Amino acid sequence: MNAAREAIDEMSEWGQRGGVSVHFAAGIAGVKKKFPKCRLSIEPGETAEVVAASRANEIDLAVTLEPDNEVDFEFHPLFTDELVFLVDPRHPWAEAGRALRKEIPRQQYILYFRNSLTFAVIEKYFRADDVVIKSVIDMGSMSAIKELVKLGLGITIMAPWVAHEELRRKELVALPLGRRKLKRKWGVLHWKGRPFGWAEETFMQLCRSGAKQFAARNGLRSLV
Repeated sequence: MNAAREAIDEMSEWGQRGGVSVHFAAGIAGVKKKFPKCRLSIEPGETAEVVAASRANEIDLAVTLEPDNEVDFEFHPLFTDELVFLVDPRHPWAEAGRALRKEIPRQQYILYFRNSLTFAVIEKYFRADDVVIKSVIDMGSMSAIKELVKLGLGITIMAPWVAHEELRRKELVALPLGRRKLKRKWGVLHWKGRPFGWAEETFMQLCRSGAKQFAARNGLRSLV
């Protein structure tokens, strides 16, 4: 056992490759802090991108939104969140305390990438109510989207936890999309049937622990 321990200590590195939705890339720093000898390769990307990377065996695990109809993969749920309107406090909806349905198609929207799963679920949600969002600027930066909304250049649809500080400082106002809620499910994705090694199991435990704390801190529903 002593010889084995010494051999392990002498190992220069062991590897783990992960795909992470852009919102969670910063949180992976905790893994590196816990395992300083671990060589982590993180690939931020949208759900479709991390699924494609997983299929190509370029990454081992992906922290992402639940994809549709991916029968080759297993999804381990972590938590759910809800998408809402975020508007400038001077916007008429903020003063009314609700979104006016007839005005929804007329708004200037500043949304996340058109090729993202979030954009697709937003379109699907409004299509079910025969509402078409026409005027859209799509951007790849959540920070930039929030800044433009604060300047009154449009409104966005986002999870409140992404704008926690702006909402706390009352720089933005959150309003429900409508009577129906639009929820997303976050979790860890990997090849179905592929056994977990020690690295994957450890990563999964950290994800579950972190998801519980994250959900409790942001008023979300934990699924672990």
